[in-house]
Amino acid sequence: MKTQAGLLITEQRNDKSLHLDTLSVREIVELMNKEDYTVSECVHAALPQITNAIEAIAHIMTDGGKLYYIGAGTSGRLGVLDASECPPTFGVEPELVVGVIAGGERAITRSIENAEDDEQAGRNDLAKKITSKDVVVGIAASGTTPYVIGALREAKRIGALTVALSCNQNTPISAEAQYSIEVPVGPEIVTGSTRLKAGTATKMVLNMITTAVMIKLGKVYGNLMVNVQATNEKLRDRVVRIIKEATGASEEIAASASQQAKGDARAAILMLQYEISYEEAMQALKETKGHFGHACNLLRKLK
Repeated sequence: MKTQAGLLITEQRNDKSLHLDTLSVREIVELMNKEDYTVSECVHAALPQITNAIEAIAHIMTDGGKLYYIGAGTSGRLGVLDASECPPTFGVEPELVVGVIAGGERAITRSIENAEDDEQAGRNDLAKKITSKDVVVGIAASGTTPYVIGALREAKRIGALTVALSCNQNTPISAEAQYSIEVPVGPEIVTGSTRLKAGTATKMVLNMITTAVMIKLGKVYGNLMVNVQATNEKLRDRVVRIIKEATGASEEIAASASQQAKGDARAAILMLQYEISYEEAMQALKETKGHFGHACNLLRKLK
């Protein structure tokens, strides 16, 4: 399906910036800021779509499925960025949330614009990665990217859950997916430069997807990142603070518990809260598939 670019909201001229090149720097940033204010409103309007998609994704991932983001250009880079933040933030394996970009890894730092036109490449890039138990989120600001359409069609053929995220309405990628999220943010101040409002909206939605899903998978306790991995000095300090916040323990006790738990905040918190050994804490987490809230419930019943 070929869509005329001029009909897309993301490709139209913004009347507020017709004389953009004559503005002062302050006037440019004022205009950009005003336009950015509208992004949150557009995302808010899409919350019902976002909610439905996240609930479906969380259900799949609770059963052991993986999440794949796939896109081209800015959309692909945002997917890779969001996926890459999941292991350090939520302590999950890198294979749980994966970003796939048209043109491969080289496209993360270099523009390979023609890669987005290859529908077959979208199919091929997913074919050997996904199963029917997984989720594929196709990302395209325009909603028309052939590479993403190919990926969604392949995912559908395999039987994976499909979600489309775009910044236009009634898009071709929405038609290919079981769940569609459309956030029409309107024309950009630089015509067609969807790294601006569309990029901001996309990142906001991706933040919601992974954060909400990880919360439902038990990777957060209250609002604490209990699954964070203590891989450097800053994070080791953060783990101790998390243990203190969760248990009310002193700095000394929290630091000692963290050391006994090998830097695992979850285990340390369980050890202190339920007065158990590291081995018992890890067993509870194993029995509940790493869901911290469920581990707490299990240990509470055993007390």
